[in-house]
Amino acid sequence: MAAKKTEKTEKKPAAAPKAHDTKLATFLSSKKIDPRRVISASHALETLQPEDRKIKLNRRNAKGEGSEGKPKEERKPRSGRAVTRRAMDAALSGKSVSGPTKNRIVRAVNHLLEQKKGEKIDLRALF
Repeated sequence: MAAKKTEKTEKKPAAAPKAHDTKLATFLSSKKIDPRRVISASHALETLQPEDRKIKLNRRNAKGEGSEGKPKEERKPRSGRAVTRRAMDAALSGKSVSGPTKNRIVRAVNHLLEQKKGEKIDLRALF
């Protein structure tokens, strides 16, 4: 018997969206900023500090006493939630990202641009 020659049709993988299709990805590559640095900067910026915990404690104590008066605060406390790798990957690939996460990314990018003596950007420039 003659062996039949079988041809396997090779399937091409579905075209994945390129990382450079989004505004954020093109901006980071043009400014030579590594996405891992954005995650690291966000962690440094968003980590709760003792003064943030004190602000939150004062807010809770004032809430329990009633509405006698608002506690005097100099600034809002940090969120304590940094940008995650998963959120950064979603933002780079063009998937949906929540508003607070977008703000955290912008805050971290602005911090890195400030270190490089660059101008700050706004949310619309990246998303």
